Amino acid sequence: MTEVSTGTMTGSGRLQGKSLFNVGERTRKRQASERHFRMMGLAAVIFSILALIGLMTSILSNGLSSFRQTYVTMDVHLDAAKLDKKGNRNPADIEKITTFTIQPLIQAALQKTMQEQGIAVEGLNAKKAVELISKEAPAQLRRFVLANPDAIGTTVSFDLLASGRIDGYYKGRVSMESAALDRNISPEQLVLADKLKQAGILESRFNWSFFTAPDASDTRPEAAGLGVAIIGSAYMMLIVLVLALPIGVAASIYLEEFAPQNRWTDLIEVNIANLAAVPSIVFGILGLAIFINFIGLPQSAPIVGGLVLTLMTLPTIIIATRAALKAVPPSINDAALGIGASKMQAIFHHILPLAAPGILTGTIIGLAQALGETAPLLLIGMVAFVREYPGAPPEGFFDPASALPVQVYNWTQRGDPAFFERASGAIIVLLIFLVIMNVIAVLLRRRFERRW
Repeated sequence: MTEVSTGTMTGSGRLQGKSLFNVGERTRKRQASERHFRMMGLAAVIFSILALIGLMTSILSNGLSSFRQTYVTMDVHLDAAKLDKKGNRNPADIEKITTFTIQPLIQAALQKTMQEQGIAVEGLNAKKAVELISKEAPAQLRRFVLANPDAIGTTVSFDLLASGRIDGYYKGRVSMESAALDRNISPEQLVLADKLKQAGILESRFNWSFFTAPDASDTRPEAAGLGVAIIGSAYMMLIVLVLALPIGVAASIYLEEFAPQNRWTDLIEVNIANLAAVPSIVFGILGLAIFINFIGLPQSAPIVGGLVLTLMTLPTIIIATRAALKAVPPSINDAALGIGASKMQAIFHHILPLAAPGILTGTIIGLAQALGETAPLLLIGMVAFVREYPGAPPEGFFDPASALPVQVYNWTQRGDPAFFERASGAIIVLLIFLVIMNVIAVLLRRRFERRW
């Protein structure tokens, strides 16, 4: 085997120059530079992964506990003498009862349960003992009585929410030391809670009401849920999908297939690209000025939020759709036209079906981006405290509602630590929705994508 070299032969037969197998100084510098670049790239990836792990660890450690809640299970006698004094079971008369009327029934039920179980705590009277139960409990019993007037006079078993401090005690937020300094809880009440838990009356289990219950007041963080926010976000995403997808696809088809190439179309394309980079709060100001102040649509309504998010999502869908249309080989359009198809037939029968995976992917990514937006919704009033569920569509589009990112913002502004826990739990729910939407986008692309 002979050695390949870059040198030249001299008169004496010696080879002058360097062999290709010998690394020169310049080659070593290039290779060292390449190694440094690879190490910098690897370091950037590792740093990103560590930052993501740190973020997810913080969110999960603070929010997973919101999916569990502490309940007190006991039998409550629905005394007819207090709930239906006339004894006629007239719904109009029963609706007049208040939570103040029901509170003594809960207190009596707890006293009876403690006596049956032989539970007593020195220095804790009945009034202090019933504070272990959430202030939401009387409202829960009132709703049950209104829905089931025939149950008046009977004894019914209820799963009542424990107070936020008791729930925090079993989640590590409250201790005996902190309870001694807290006016909302006392060490004696924590001792009572431990005895009730030993007796099987108090237990912690999965909190389904976190997904179905509406928001609650500052004094009842244990009752706060995402029900109204989830419905509001679903209504807004439905409006965005119905409006943004056909408008975005139609605009993309026109610009890509029919619009003449002149200064006006160039100006439109530049503005579409600029709108995709405009801060979302600008769209909120636009929605406040046009949809609320000018048109007169109600504040904090899904219809306004959906319209604002539609304007914000349209540029993303248009850009993605045009890219998908450009990815279809021109030969397909030429072949369709060559066999007698019209321009519309070539687009809707051949080009659009082949571009559908990219269009759907861009649409889902745009919806996922809109789902996590907060700033434009704050400007149109969706940060308001909403207790009632919106109605069914189409009337429900005009009812007050909240949204998942706004609910997160709302809870972080409240003082009770239980609301911060629920804010982290809502972030987990929002991330799950976003992950599902992005997974669907990836699956659609892999399922329908064609390589040319």
